[in-house]
Amino acid sequence: MEVVAEIRALRERREAMRGSVGLVPTMGNLHEGHLALVHEARQECANVVATIFVNPTQFAPNEDFASYPRTLAEDLERLEKAGVDVVFAPDTAEMYPRGRERLTTVSVPALADTLCGAARPGHFDGVATVVAKLLHLAAPHRAFFGEKDWQQLAIIQAMVRDLDMATQIVGVPTVRAGDGLALSSRNQYLTPDERELAPLIFRKLCDVRDAVHRGERNFARLAADASQDLATAGFHVDYVAVRDAERLVTPDSRTPSLRILAAARLGRARLIDNIGADVAVPS
Repeated sequence: MEVVAEIRALRERREAMRGSVGLVPTMGNLHEGHLALVHEARQECANVVATIFVNPTQFAPNEDFASYPRTLAEDLERLEKAGVDVVFAPDTAEMYPRGRERLTTVSVPALADTLCGAARPGHFDGVATVVAKLLHLAAPHRAFFGEKDWQQLAIIQAMVRDLDMATQIVGVPTVRAGDGLALSSRNQYLTPDERELAPLIFRKLCDVRDAVHRGERNFARLAADASQDLATAGFHVDYVAVRDAERLVTPDSRTPSLRILAAARLGRARLIDNIGADVAVPS
């Protein structure tokens, strides 16, 4: 496995690759969810490039950019064991040499201004911009993203479609702990008591899904009830929502599949999760 920190070096390695190339973008502090992306890329592609970059443009001034866990040595060891060929681990100056103030940005407003975008203004512009740069630099045939951040996945898919990028975006199912909690680097912020409580988010999403499968179509009430249950348990709820899985709008008669999404704070950790409910909404 080769580790490069400069764009020039990444391009040189990419030009030397033969066969299909898979890209796994990460911010490091890797867990089994990240490694599931690598495994999928390894299964589908002849070459695998992973990136480790804590992207400052997707953090608001009051968020945890400075304290976000950085574990480069451990991450590189895990990526090598997983069979990655090249790791691109640049610093901020390499990615944004002219600084943030003069940075050209990518925006997908139809999808980015709702749900987590409403709670974190500008977050998804930062995500779309850095992913666009990484897709341009690595020129992968396929890029792999976890379904845990469903809104992020939808935004990246829309960006690639709208800008006619050649990369296929592959969503990989969420990896969960035994009690249902979606794996996340921010889970380590949880205290033992908070960690015991955290899987309630997944259980509430399952309750909503089960109600939908039973035929319930008052989505607003289902979401409000789940939100209230989480708040009563001690979460600070940003949202619980039932949305069109692709357009992230309120479901209507054209909706072929649903996504049930939630975001809530528990102590220092902001937790997000979602599950699908492939049930057509009757006209």
